Amino acid sequence: MHAQNLPRNPSIIELSNTNASITVAPSAGGRLMRWTVDSHDILHWPESADWREPAAIRGGNPLLFPFVGRHRVDGCLGQWRDAGGVVRKMPTHGFARNAMFSHTLDDDSTLCLTLADNAETRDAYPFAFRLEVVYRLQDDALSVETTTHNTGVEPLPYYPGHHFYFQLPHALRAETTLTLPPNRRQYHLPDGRLSVPERGEQHYRLNDPRLDDGIHLLDVSSSATLTTPSLGREISFDLRHGGTPWFALVTWTERADADFYCVEPWLGVPDAIHHGNGLRWLAPGASETALCRIGVRFDRERDITGSPGSAMDATHFGLTRTGRVTAMMGRQFPSMPS
Repeated sequence: MHAQNLPRNPSIIELSNTNASITVAPSAGGRLMRWTVDSHDILHWPESADWREPAAIRGGNPLLFPFVGRHRVDGCLGQWRDAGGVVRKMPTHGFARNAMFSHTLDDDSTLCLTLADNAETRDAYPFAFRLEVVYRLQDDALSVETTTHNTGVEPLPYYPGHHFYFQLPHALRAETTLTLPPNRRQYHLPDGRLSVPERGEQHYRLNDPRLDDGIHLLDVSSSATLTTPSLGREISFDLRHGGTPWFALVTWTERADADFYCVEPWLGVPDAIHHGNGLRWLAPGASETALCRIGVRFDRERDITGSPGSAMDATHFGLTRTGRVTAMMGRQFPSMPS
């Protein structure tokens, strides 16, 4: 699927309650753009987002489907070989982030996004499917329920994921702690192979180079936290529910001076369709659901402007506060290209 199929000015849906809000672009890859709690930006969103190149937009939560990561056939990036030996094109992280989702609003705090197979998806992925992603907004948490339905007559291979871009000033990486459940760590090597898994740590500072593009294979779907003392902020990941266990958490950022950091729940690993590790199969007529609940807690004695007595402030770190919004459809953000 190609990015030019997306509208250059997608309609935006906003949901809010008394304490939090989200903005989502269903027709532009079902992209979660912003999430605010207590008027603080939890997710990073760039000032200027070019919807002609959705894969290059560093922000929000791109939906990764049907496969996560990069795939190669005989060293050629962006390809995979099906069971019949046919080589097909597959963008990095799949085609969903380049696709147009339909949507329904179940209530003021619940948005359901749906993507079904069509002639274009079947060129890259010759299977009948329906992907449903449900965002549920709470005062201090956001749950994301991902359900894959096999609507065809053949077994369906898949391993989707999320790609959350968390707002974090790069100067605060050294003090920010990522706490993981028991895990094994591996990397996707430049030649496409995966490294041999090694025992992973359960506590890292975000400036630790071992986190760079790291795949943390979970021994059990549990919980993880991301804690930044100067912001008085703790982000928690509850991966224990939903029926389908999360296979890995992935850590990534683009540059040393990027003011975001990604923690990504995945149901598989790159190139699983070829090596089998993390590959999931759905029988005809079957469905599977994976649930990720992300919570945010602020130390009320601290603020986004820094700890008591600190010289740090939001302007220095490039953080912004946003005003509350009400649920509405079709609003265009000023940063959208005209």
